[in-house]
Amino acid sequence: MSLSLPNYHDVQQAAQTLRGVVHRTPVLTSQTLNGRLDAEVYFKCENLQRVGAFKYRGAYNAIARLSEAERKAGVVTYSSGNHGQAIARAARALGVTATIVMPLDAPRAKRNAAASYGARIIPYDRNTEDRVQVAQGLADAEGLTLIPPFDHPDVIAGQGTAALELFEDVGGLDALFVPLGGGGLLAGSLLAAHAIAPECLVYGVEPLAGNDGQQSFRKGERVHIDPPSSIADGALTQCLGEYTFPIIKQYAHDILAVEDGKLIHAMQFFAERMKIVVEPTGCLGAAAVIREVVPVRGMRIGVILSGGNVDLASYAACLAHEP
Repeated sequence: MSLSLPNYHDVQQAAQTLRGVVHRTPVLTSQTLNGRLDAEVYFKCENLQRVGAFKYRGAYNAIARLSEAERKAGVVTYSSGNHGQAIARAARALGVTATIVMPLDAPRAKRNAAASYGARIIPYDRNTEDRVQVAQGLADAEGLTLIPPFDHPDVIAGQGTAALELFEDVGGLDALFVPLGGGGLLAGSLLAAHAIAPECLVYGVEPLAGNDGQQSFRKGERVHIDPPSSIADGALTQCLGEYTFPIIKQYAHDILAVEDGKLIHAMQFFAERMKIVVEPTGCLGAAAVIREVVPVRGMRIGVILSGGNVDLASYAACLAHEP
């Protein structure tokens, strides 16, 4: 049976649902970087979003669209952190109970934040357990609604509102760079870009150690990889989703991959030059632009900074890292 993929109308509906709920995050620029690249670079700062990441958009939109019976029963998800925090906070705002299946090695800041919103935290070992099976088992046993972190039409539509706002605020772009994990943010951004600025080249950017998206895009079918290891903990997925991949395959210009060193350099740039905290995953698109992984000179460039949740000790180590 074919999937009913989300479309731009769904992104527009999500924007209506989220109006007054999410922050319309600022778009920042750096004269230093623009001069260095001979380009106009616009950073959409989702690191300043509620819960510190774009994930609140999709989480709230998905829970808001549940039936009354589903809301009463509660929701469950699996997440390395940002989506879990987003589900926890959105559930609390909408009066719904939430259970979050989180890896044992998830950043402490993300675990603590999800718990602070009242969510029940269920830990699992990402090297020996399947998080989807753990979450689905809880859903089946307790009658919960499973809201996955990326592979869900309402989540994708909600995430697409970040790119929608960026285009509304800055106008047409020659290229847009979007962090890529499971593909929810990229798929939603592609729906918005294709409708608003079809000539804009949209790149997904993922960690080199976990380049399942790049491999899938090249091969034309979803590729499943072993559990990857990277400081970009929010993008350590093993395979793109059934909903996200068809959209990415149809509309993305290319999928890029960057090593951790480039992410550290980008984190240092944001801290030193722009005075903002961006987590490693949030730096994926920016790293590709700053290091000119593809040509950007003379172009109007959009970059989504997807989040800013990082343990202080890890953040300090990255800032102190010598190239």
